[in-house]
Amino acid sequence: MELLFTLWLGMPIWIWLAFLGTVLAILAFDLGVLHRDAHAIGVSDSLKMSALYIGLGVAWAGAVYWIYAHYAGSGALDPQIAAAESPADRGWTAVKLYMTGYLVEKTLAMDNVFIISLIFTYFAVPREHQHRVLFWGILGVIVLRAVMIGLGAALVMEFSWIMYVFGLILLATGIKMLVMVDHQPDIANNPVLRFLKKHLRVSEHLHGQAFTVRQPHPTTGRMVLCATPLLLCLILVEIADLVFAIDSVPAIFAITPDPFIVYTSNIFAILGLRALYFALAAMVHRFHYLKYALSLVLIFIGAKIFLGDWLFDGKVPASISLGVTGGLLAAGVLFSLWKTRRTVPQLPTA
Repeated sequence: MELLFTLWLGMPIWIWLAFLGTVLAILAFDLGVLHRDAHAIGVSDSLKMSALYIGLGVAWAGAVYWIYAHYAGSGALDPQIAAAESPADRGWTAVKLYMTGYLVEKTLAMDNVFIISLIFTYFAVPREHQHRVLFWGILGVIVLRAVMIGLGAALVMEFSWIMYVFGLILLATGIKMLVMVDHQPDIANNPVLRFLKKHLRVSEHLHGQAFTVRQPHPTTGRMVLCATPLLLCLILVEIADLVFAIDSVPAIFAITPDPFIVYTSNIFAILGLRALYFALAAMVHRFHYLKYALSLVLIFIGAKIFLGDWLFDGKVPASISLGVTGGLLAAGVLFSLWKTRRTVPQLPTA
């Protein structure tokens, strides 16, 4: 029993297990109850599910308040939380850091929808099978982000100067996004896809929701295991998240070095991506200018690592980070909706 109260990355192990149990319960309910049978998800259902997931993400902020008011004191891994004068102050500081991270990660996840939509279109994946790819993609994300965040936490705790490297990465990424905001990736010439097609047996057609299928070998006639295009689609979705994680993990560590806030804000932001995808893919053109806002957010987060040393005696206050991040993203959404108010939404073709 004492093992459950042992601190691991700043939090008792039982709190980590409670969070993972919550996430697994949500996924089990989603797959086992809401989407037990393959079917196309409409925009209306997508919006309802998105509202539910956003509600869960915001509700977790209440758990963050309670956890940091009771289980994080002067030994907290984030200096702003450690310096708080009372348990209530610790809780509210943690909530502001969590919500800032959640907003940034949610917006990055929304930007990732555009890439996923291109992948589904390239492989001509029917809408009723897209949810399966997204579901298994999310499971991969949970493991992948845990590894990357664990590595990031180890680097931050071992080398204080690594934060300046993260800041430079974010500044470069934000500027690159501003310059290449209209760039469209070429899925057909993706090097990972070319490698997979060269080294795997791949069936010519989709086979329902199956990722693999047994087919006769074209030469010997012997039954061999083949990957289906749906498996290639899943791999590219995972690769797309890996690429986005290179931006998002430094971004969240630039907000707070606390691994628990980093991981929970990441996972809750990504959990609702499946639900949001089917609505956002139909309206992605209406959020074109959100990419400009997101690039400015990344530039701000990267710059505040340096500004914190010069202007705020170590770190930009959590309230300023949350206000600037929320303001930029809200402005990007409202301006996008206003500029595209006369356009007609189109359902995704895949």
